[in-house]
Amino acid sequence: MTLDFSKYNGLIPTIIQDNQTQQVLMLGYMNEAALQKTQEENIVTFFSRSKKRLWTKGETSGNFLKVVSIKEDCDQDALLIQVIPNGPTCHNGTTSCFAEEAQLPFLNQLEQIIENRIKTQNSDSYVASLFQKGLNKIAQKVGEEAVELVIEAKDDNADLFIGEAADLLFHYLILLKAKGFGLKNVETVLKDRMKNK
Repeated sequence: MTLDFSKYNGLIPTIIQDNQTQQVLMLGYMNEAALQKTQEENIVTFFSRSKKRLWTKGETSGNFLKVVSIKEDCDQDALLIQVIPNGPTCHNGTTSCFAEEAQLPFLNQLEQIIENRIKTQNSDSYVASLFQKGLNKIAQKVGEEAVELVIEAKDDNADLFIGEAADLLFHYLILLKAKGFGLKNVETVLKDRMKNK
């Protein structure tokens, strides 16, 4: 990787993106030392323009950004770093420093809602109560919804068919979460398969 640090007084604009949801989380700046430290530790470190020193994101809050990949742009004067965030990225306590509604596709929002419901363990939450019943019950529910979808596919009621499709997708997302995966993992497998077609 050959980067041009000369354009912005020794700094490179660095976009941080969630590896799973593809949501843009923040923008920071790196000098050569920050980039080197980031590459060595696999945790994002910036150069703080206000503090005039290296600053590891999360050094105070504990909300570190674990590096998945680092890519340079075509002019070699900007970086895109995909990360696994450990908690909210913004100092305001939000996932992103940008407007979340504009950044996050609906299915990714739904994944986050499911994850939040599981974490809160609220007994009034259907997701939390299903999750507490364990993997076998979740898998059974996915099977039931799949059968109901197949039955509706044989009839001519479009509303019932789409409703069952939504139920199946919803429970499938819960099952993925229960197994420690998300839609991004499935997308990766499908993309790899398309390369071999």
